[in-house]
Parts: sequence; structure tokens; C-alpha cells
Amino acid sequence: MGSPADAAGAPAGQRPALCLPEPTGPCPAGTTSLWLTDTSRPDPWAAEAVARELMVSLWYPAATPEGRPAPYMTAAESELQLASRSITGIPPDALSTVETNAVSNATPAGQQRSLPLVVLSPGFTSPRSTLTALAEDLASHGYVVAGIDHTYESFATAFPDGRVTTCLAREARRRGSGSQEKVAAGRAADVSFVLGELTGAHPAWPGAGLIDPTRMAMAGHSAGGAAAIAAMRADSRILAGIDMDGSTAAPIPDQGMARPFLFLGKQSNYTPGAGIIASPDGKHVKGAVITWERDWALLTSWK
Repeated sequence: MGSPADAAGAPAGQRPALCLPEPTGPCPAGTTSLWLTDTSRPDPWAAEAVARELMVSLWYPAATPEGRPAPYMTAAESELQLASRSITGIPPDALSTVETNAVSNATPAGQQRSLPLVVLSPGFTSPRSTLTALAEDLASHGYVVAGIDHTYESFATAFPDGRVTTCLAREARRRGSGSQEKVAAGRAADVSFVLGELTGAHPAWPGAGLIDPTRMAMAGHSAGGAAAIAAMRADSRILAGIDMDGSTAAPIPDQGMARPFLFLGKQSNYTPGAGIIASPDGKHVKGAVITWERDWALLTSWK
């Protein structure tokens, strides 16, 4: 994707478009958003919230490529994401102008119960939109993808009623009351709830009948990747997982986990089975290195 810095340096009136790479698969991609409410549990971060509300984006093979691409995020989300990261010198709505590829509310394509489902969980403080390029590419190859905004764990999550929630979980972690284990457990619960909403008797999405409930996996980045093992331990419907650069929190039981799993990280910092590798200065060891080495030995399926 083109960078905000590139946009900032363009001549007035000639700001280049920020755009995601085109998907590589043969299918056009469609997308839609769901506003889901889990009334079975309170929100873990907002004491006054008696139910857990989630925004979820779905990407899927579309019947036609015709239509308007969906927005990357709202202008309000863009402003908060940039401000919270102290990124200045570019228009506050810059991220809302990113050009995507998936057509908004396109008609889904596929046969009933034929498409595998992948759940995507973003990094801590990041919105689900940060995984849009990956989701669009998976959809172009015939997957249904559910990207979850874990409410109050992102700098900004916009709801259809006009509310924009902020990252209360970050403040809780600063006070010592928002542990990595709490984040992972909450995300595991979010994932299980979304799976139920998509594959239950009364699904929340009209196209849910395309999903094959016997082929469901989860992938995530950073905190989202760390939550993949927690979610797999909590929900046997998740048959495979991917952790992209996330220190795991939920330990695997001594008997191991016999489902396929992938750790995706920087080879210069870590090679599975080779032991702990320090940073070039010899002073720092990334948390993921320690937990990955621990978990690697307990993964008894493909890895």
C-alpha cells in the first residue's frame, strides 16, 4: 500500500491514491459488515456494557466484480487511529481514502456449504481493516473471511449508530488490570461467538449457507495471532491456526495440540526448533521467541 508519507509529499491537488494490492485469485471479492451483540456476557473492558458488541467484516467470492469498492475505514476511525499513533502532517481522513478491491455488499458466489472460513484477528490497538489486503486475497481464492474488531482493543471502532469506541483496554493494561491472558481469552470468546453467528441455526449473514462448517481456521497478527491458540483450545471447531508475530499467552496442555498450526515470524530472530536467538545487540529477546519455542514442542500435528 502507498504510504501516508507519500501522500503528504505530493503536490497540492495531485495526492496519489493510497491503494491495496490487487487480489491474486480468480474470483472477484465482495464484502459486507455485521454489527453483532453477544448478550451472554458483559464487555470485559467497559464496566457499564452488559453485552459484548462487535463489528465484523466479511469478505467472500462475489458473483460479479461490478460495484463500488468498500471503504477501508471511516473518516472518524482514520482520525483517531492517526492521532492515537501521533501521526501528523497528513489529512486526518487519509486512511479513509485508501482504495480497496472488494465490492461493498456484492452478491456472494458459491455452492451451499462449499467455502472454507478463516477468522482474522488484528493486532492490539489496530482495527480489522489492517488485514483487508489479506482478507481480499483469501476471498479471491474462494474463502469466506471474517475480520473481527475486538471492541475497546482498537484505537477506533465505528458502529452504525454513530458511536466510535476507543482503546479502553490499553488504559487497563497500563493500570495492570488488562493482562495478555485476559486479551487472549476475550478474543477467543469473540471468535467462538462469531463462529456461532455464522454457522448456527439462525445465521447473521444471508450468505452464511455457503460456509462449510467442517473447514474453519483462524489467523491473526500480534495479539490476534497470540489469541489463535487460545481460541483453538476453547473451540474445537477451529481446525487450524496461524500466529503472525504474536507472543502466545494461553499455554498448550502437556498432552499437546493435534491440529495444524503455523508460526510466521522473522527468520533472523527466530527459527523453529533452533532455540532462542537474541537480537543483533545480544541484549534483547523478543517475547514471541520464548513462547514459540515452548509451544513448538507441544504442537503434534503439521507445523
